[in-house]
Amino acid sequence: MVQNLYKGKNIKVSYRNVPTAVFSQPELGTVGLSEQEAFTAYPEDVDIYRTRFRPMKYTLAGKDEKVMLKVVVQRSTDKVLGVHMLGYGAGEIAQVMGITLNCGATKAQFDSTMALHPSTAEEFVLLNEKAAPNPATVQKKATTAAAAGLADSKQKN
Repeated sequence: MVQNLYKGKNIKVSYRNVPTAVFSQPELGTVGLSEQEAFTAYPEDVDIYRTRFRPMKYTLAGKDEKVMLKVVVQRSTDKVLGVHMLGYGAGEIAQVMGITLNCGATKAQFDSTMALHPSTAEEFVLLNEKAAPNPATVQKKATTAAAAGLADSKQKN
C-alpha cells in the first residue's frame, strides 16, 4: 500500500489469502480457508491434518505449553486451502504460509520439503495423518445438507 500510495508504484496486491494474527498468549495465526469454509465450498472433498504437541524449546525448559497446527486440503486437487496455528510464532508463520497459499502449494509439496529441526514450523511438513473433522463443522455440514434436502423435497411437491 505504501509503495502504491507514496512511491508511485503500481504493485498488484492479492487479497485472496490475507494472513491474520492475534498477538495474544498463546499467539494465533491463520491464512486461507477455515475448516468450516472449506467444507462449505468443497463438500465431501476436504482433508484435515492436525497436530498438537509440545515444542522442544518448551520441553527443554520444563514448560507444559503446547502448540496446535492445522492444514486444510482439497482432496481432489491436493491444494492447501488453509493453514492455522495456535502457539509461539504463529503470526510469523502465517505470513510465510500466505505466500505458499498464493503460490498454490499442494500437500505433496509440503510433504517433500525438508524439515528444519528443531523448529515448530517443521511440523507443517511432517503432518501425514488425516484428522477427523471438527465435530461442529460436521454438525453444521449435516444441518446444511438436511436443509438443502428439505428445500429440494418442497420444490418437488
